[in-house]
Amino acid sequence: MDLRAELLKSIWYAFTALDVEKSGKVSKSQLKVLSHNLYTVLCIPHDPVALEEHFRDDDDGPVSSQGYMPYLNKYILDKVEEGAFVKENFDELCWTLTAKKNYKPDRNGNGVVSHQDAFKLWCLFNFLSEDKYPLVMVPDEVEYLLKKICTAMNVELNSCELDDYFSQEPQGQGGVTVWQFLDMVNSGRFLRGIEQEAISMAVEEVYQEVIEDVLKQGYLWKRGQLRRNWSERWFTLKPSVLSYYMSEERKEKKGSITLDKHCCVEVLPDRDGKRCMFCVKTSSRTYEMSASDTRQRQEWTLAIQTAIRLQAEGKKSLHKDLKQKRREQREQREQRKAAKEEETQRLKQLQEEKERKLQELELLKEAQRQAEILLQEEEQRRRQQHEEMQRTLEIQLREAEQARASMQAEMVLKEAEAERQRKRILELEEMQERLQEALQQEVKARQDEESMRYAQARLLAEEEEKLKQLMKLKEEQEEYIIKTQREKQVLKQEMENKNKCLEEAQKQLEEVRVNRQRADQDVMAAQRKLRQASTNVKHWNVQMNRLMHPIGPGEKRTNVSTGGFTGYKAHLFRRESSLK
Repeated sequence: MDLRAELLKSIWYAFTALDVEKSGKVSKSQLKVLSHNLYTVLCIPHDPVALEEHFRDDDDGPVSSQGYMPYLNKYILDKVEEGAFVKENFDELCWTLTAKKNYKPDRNGNGVVSHQDAFKLWCLFNFLSEDKYPLVMVPDEVEYLLKKICTAMNVELNSCELDDYFSQEPQGQGGVTVWQFLDMVNSGRFLRGIEQEAISMAVEEVYQEVIEDVLKQGYLWKRGQLRRNWSERWFTLKPSVLSYYMSEERKEKKGSITLDKHCCVEVLPDRDGKRCMFCVKTSSRTYEMSASDTRQRQEWTLAIQTAIRLQAEGKKSLHKDLKQKRREQREQREQRKAAKEEETQRLKQLQEEKERKLQELELLKEAQRQAEILLQEEEQRRRQQHEEMQRTLEIQLREAEQARASMQAEMVLKEAEAERQRKRILELEEMQERLQEALQQEVKARQDEESMRYAQARLLAEEEEKLKQLMKLKEEQEEYIIKTQREKQVLKQEMENKNKCLEEAQKQLEEVRVNRQRADQDVMAAQRKLRQASTNVKHWNVQMNRLMHPIGPGEKRTNVSTGGFTGYKAHLFRRESSLK
């Protein structure tokens, strides 16, 4: 912790003490007085022009801590030189401002610590507090400070009672404020039964050790350089210097030994009536000293070695180094705790995930058991269906065997029937051939009739021509009327003969028509039988194709004969039309 941070902590208390309304702002006049006092205690040359210019009266109103920081940094903190002022005076100024408002000791005088001891405890608190605002001291540092005070009084701190206190008292920002700490000390809860003087001495010792960096102090015998005599002196060891005084009041300083990394301390053997001797060697001189006992010699040599080690490491304060190490240890402990909590949370999540997976596994097992039961039921039902199907197929197979046997018997009958149908077809084909011959004869007769009709038409045309000629020659042929009438009678007789012949031809035609009708009826009956036979044959062919592939007899002849009957029927229809 550098000097600027230490000064800022004390100034923060002074600033908050001037903030009466707790609004975070202080009037310019009060800040002007505070700045002037800081100039004085920090031994900084006054800059009245900048002071008046910065804090002149205007309408801006009070100034916040952020508004005061630029001036504080530029005109005060940047000009501070370490060692140029007495830090205790600076701390007393800030303590006086803040204690007047915040520190409330027991008015009856029953407080454990005095006002001066409270100031030193306040300084110790500022030194050990965290570097963030508002300033608080973590419980570990509180315990550390109380243990050092109790150790200085040779008493033991009750850690359990301290833990109970921290568990009962509310802690803001992760620690206790300085006023809570002072109230805790003044309550006598941890320093019960100890006199105030002993407490003051312990606080003073801890204050000197922590704030003034006194590593060790006490009486030692020192050998002079010129007269070589032994004198008892009060020695005070700091990281950079070992000073010695006439008495423990430290009013008359007799000298000092500057320590650096080149110095060393050695234990010397007893001689000249002195025991427990040791020496401190610097680059210019060797200092011989004697302790009261071996334990004191060991403590002094260790303390001096510690100071030399700090100089070698470039560190100015032992307790600053120890504080930083404790802070790092706390951070590491917090990190380990956070990591442990994270690991615990992760293990908890894994446990929950494991339990959830176990539940899912149980559900899956239950579902698997249900599926196995359903599968067994399905397998049993399928087996039953298979057995029923097998029985059904066996019954159907037996029925098929019986049907096959019956179909074979029917096939034999159908073959016989087909043979009879083939014979009938042959007969019908022969009949068709005879009908075709008769049809050809009829066609020939019709052709003759047509030629006769054409001849008759020609004759009628000639007769018309002759009639015309007769009409023309009617007058001329009157004489021939009788002759013509005779010829007409002859012709009439011939016509009657022809009519008789025609009637005979019509009778013959009627007989042919009757014969044709009987032939048509026979053909239609034959066609019906043929269609029925063909349908039966197709039906049994389909049935036989399921079992075997039989040979379809007479398929081509059936088509031919069917076509012949169809042509014959068409020919008869044309003949009947022409006759009509």
